[in-house]
Amino acid sequence: MSFPKILLYGSFVLFASIGIVSVMKGQKKDEKVEMVAEKEITEVLTIQNEQQPQEEVKIEEKVVTIKEDDIPQADIIDRLFVTDSSKLPFVETITYTSRVPWLKGRPAWIADYASYYETTRHFIARSLNKNDDYFTQKISPGDRFNVIRKDKNISFYLLIDISRSKLFFYALDKDLNSRYLLKTYNVGLGRKNVKKESGYLTPTGKYTLGSKVAIYKPGTMGYFQDRKIEMIRVFGTRWIPFDKEVENCSDISKGYGLHGCPWINKAPTGELIEDVAQVGQYDSDGCIRLYSKDVEEIFSIVISKPTVVEIVKDFSQASLPCEEVEIK
Repeated sequence: MSFPKILLYGSFVLFASIGIVSVMKGQKKDEKVEMVAEKEITEVLTIQNEQQPQEEVKIEEKVVTIKEDDIPQADIIDRLFVTDSSKLPFVETITYTSRVPWLKGRPAWIADYASYYETTRHFIARSLNKNDDYFTQKISPGDRFNVIRKDKNISFYLLIDISRSKLFFYALDKDLNSRYLLKTYNVGLGRKNVKKESGYLTPTGKYTLGSKVAIYKPGTMGYFQDRKIEMIRVFGTRWIPFDKEVENCSDISKGYGLHGCPWINKAPTGELIEDVAQVGQYDSDGCIRLYSKDVEEIFSIVISKPTVVEIVKDFSQASLPCEEVEIK
């Protein structure tokens, strides 16, 4: 092969190689650009997904609203104490005699009847006296009074509605699975406190009532918050403490209870009187305050029988036991 042909053939091979290398470099460059672009797009999509706000799942709390007209009202408490045919079905009328088969060796007095029938002496006194006199207990053969029937499994249930400052007083007949609303009361409750579950110093939940009850009269002294004081100025005429926590309690039972309105000195005479303005107010340290006549009434009935108090923010949250029965 002549030299010119060799030179021509070599030049052709050289230019062809350069072309091939250029094409390959271009492809690799394009592939690299595509890879970078793909990576950038992926990153952008990832960032957008991360920045996109999460969909909020709203769980709506179902609130049952009870109209005021549907809130139960009752006042048949007097029918616990009357001795005629209108008395309630779980009380019976006794004719007093000093000789009874369940007591030997001495005459039976009101305290003995109270113990035997698990009915307070105050309950018997009100029935005997035909008025709200809980202390006079003079009795003669033939006198008639009511007691809670011994053959009935009776207990009591107090429901307190914080939002309405109401107390609903129920009697329960466990054998019949029946619930009777005896009376509705106005009450005073604990001061507002946002740190408490209820929003007030009065706790929520179910508690039993205790046996360490007290009766206070003017001049009765005691200690409250490490200070000696006339007790009627703090607790009114009656004190019924909480005993044990039963269910869904937002606080321990110690220190809480039901009592009367505090008594104050009336200006300008200085006469000691009941501060009735406390009922309907949120002004206590957490206890339930009632008018003297109301707490004395409740006291005379519940302290000899098992009693539970349930405190709720609203009546709709109550878990009342037994079936409601309306007494005609």
